[in-house]
Amino acid sequence: MDRHEAILLIGPTGSGKTPLGDLLEERGLWDRPCAHFDFGRELRRIAREDGSLFDADEINFIREILEEGALLENEHFHIAEKILAAFLAGRLGPQAAIRDPQSALLVLNGLPRHVAQAADADRIVDVQTIIHLNCTPEVVLARIRTNAGGDRAGRADDDLESVRSKFALFEERTKPLLAHYAAHGAPALEIDVTANTVPEEARKQLERISDG
Repeated sequence: MDRHEAILLIGPTGSGKTPLGDLLEERGLWDRPCAHFDFGRELRRIAREDGSLFDADEINFIREILEEGALLENEHFHIAEKILAAFLAGRLGPQAAIRDPQSALLVLNGLPRHVAQAADADRIVDVQTIIHLNCTPEVVLARIRTNAGGDRAGRADDDLESVRSKFALFEERTKPLLAHYAAHGAPALEIDVTANTVPEEARKQLERISDG
């Protein structure tokens, strides 16, 4: 099976991955169309809608993962694979609405979330570049308080304890993806996120990095 070319957004909760991914899907990047796969959003949708892809036990497990703010571990990667396969078929398959889906960049957000998971994900996608939204815990809290990215409305997991726990989990489990993909030849493009950084500013920085 051919692997689809992808870029991976990483950064702690509140750093702006989802609004940036949505903007890249709307506007494209580096003269290429983009399809934004937001794994967390897909999980929340499945938990709400009881999608037909999953049985009751799997849906209950997804709900537990979301409630606990935990990561999907290797033994449950089949759930992630099923979600990603459905997304790829719908958004980048032969009947996709995106013009020339074969040239599109898949923008991964939330998958893979840790190095062990990357080995499974790499069977499906070819991660070419990492986009690291770098910010401090203080900036994360300020962004969430003001909803700087415009994507926090209705989120039930933005209390102080949850945010701190997720930041620590990002540092311990997700940030090592930078070294993992660097070892495989995929460069990391770093954007220093402030309390006021908006998606358009981040996208312009990425375009400038590419031009430079």
